[in-house]
Amino acid sequence: MKSLTKILTFFAAVVLFFACQKEKLSSSSDPILYFSDNVITFDTLFTSIGSPTKNLRVTNMTNENVIISSVKLAGGDQNGFHLNVNGEVSNESFNVQIPPKDSIFIFIQATLGMNGKNGPMITEDSIIFEVNNIVQKVRLKAWGQDFVLVNAGRIKNSVWTKDHPYLVYNEAVVDSDQILTMEPGTTVYFHKNAGLMVKGTLKALGTFEDPVEFTGDRLEQAYSEIPDQWNGIILCSGSHNNVINYAKIKNANIGLQVGTIEHSGFASLEVSNTRIENMSWSGIWAMKSKILANNCVISNVRYYNTALLLGGDYQFYHSTFANYYNNSSAGIRTTGTLLISNYLVDTKSGVRYVGDLKGATFRNCIITGNRMNELQLALDSKGESNYLFDRSLVQIADTFKITIPDRFQGIIRNVNPRFKDAYTGNFELDTLSIAKDYGKMDYAKSYPVDLKNVSRISDEGPDLGAFERIEKKK
Repeated sequence: MKSLTKILTFFAAVVLFFACQKEKLSSSSDPILYFSDNVITFDTLFTSIGSPTKNLRVTNMTNENVIISSVKLAGGDQNGFHLNVNGEVSNESFNVQIPPKDSIFIFIQATLGMNGKNGPMITEDSIIFEVNNIVQKVRLKAWGQDFVLVNAGRIKNSVWTKDHPYLVYNEAVVDSDQILTMEPGTTVYFHKNAGLMVKGTLKALGTFEDPVEFTGDRLEQAYSEIPDQWNGIILCSGSHNNVINYAKIKNANIGLQVGTIEHSGFASLEVSNTRIENMSWSGIWAMKSKILANNCVISNVRYYNTALLLGGDYQFYHSTFANYYNNSSAGIRTTGTLLISNYLVDTKSGVRYVGDLKGATFRNCIITGNRMNELQLALDSKGESNYLFDRSLVQIADTFKITIPDRFQGIIRNVNPRFKDAYTGNFELDTLSIAKDYGKMDYAKSYPVDLKNVSRISDEGPDLGAFERIEKKK
């Protein structure tokens, strides 16, 4: 019996010893917490709308338990930041334990108040950690931007300015016979699945110094070139006198849809000095409508860079159609940069709609990409089929049959245009580009400056595409 008592006493002592060892706390007088970031930065946020959640990993690098006696925001609830400390939603937590060589996560959000300013205003705070009377800090920084909210609005005659950006939720509609004018520098952000439908008239009147911009509302750098963040701009059939000048349209599903099959009539648009980029379906998707375009760049689209369907009348001058879409997760692109067709098939009913292609002309243009054939022609003999490529570079393979030679006048075919860096969207020409000085001067005189406001009629000849290369004088 005495032996059993001794054994139990020894066992209890061993358990107590290891328990004491396990609960041993760090008493270091040096900083002992390691942070995954010393500064947590939020890109520009819309005031009064909560930010995406960011996380901070806090690691105990020692071999002993650490008790953080206090984790709190220096500014408390005053600056718009919010904490979740290891599952506890609070801007001040106490006695937070981290086991040896282990970590906790702190989740941070920001909801900033209106600042009453035209531009973004910075808000700062700090997360303060106190261990053994030692204080460590992680800084918080966020820029807040006031905005004008447009939520499923019916837009009457209106003028939008650059004083504050506009944030569109759901679908904003410009009513029939109404005009939405956007002054130079206007910026329009669209929430997921939002878009702009124009039944009346859109006039986006940017300038070289102050372009108009249409993009998604995720302002983090990681989203700067992600497509399908919003639905795009739709100019309904029956919408006339639309003007887009010096604009940037990016990161949508369809950048510009010109014409709608469910409405009678056609849409008309003059678009100039505009970049349409990073789309999931199409840059320009036009149906039975009219477009006059110059100095435009349409690029980086998953499916149809530019599709001209159901007939219509389309004229493009000094524009660059370039598709080097390169997203391995989305699969290989199987569609050409430019599709021209006078018909459209309803995939649900199987009905084939045929229209008259009054004209699809491309003068001093570049149509290219990373496929062998970047031009697709789909024409039904029941409708008119008028098209012309004049003094343009067209990426078509040697096997592409030109059945009507008069439709291809003075073209360069199957030649690399030698852009500076096509895969980063720099479509300016290299000094050895065959497209240099190849354009027809008659067309250039109507559009004498390029997309960068450089004269294209002051050297040996106009270059093809939207950019003019001027060689430095020796």
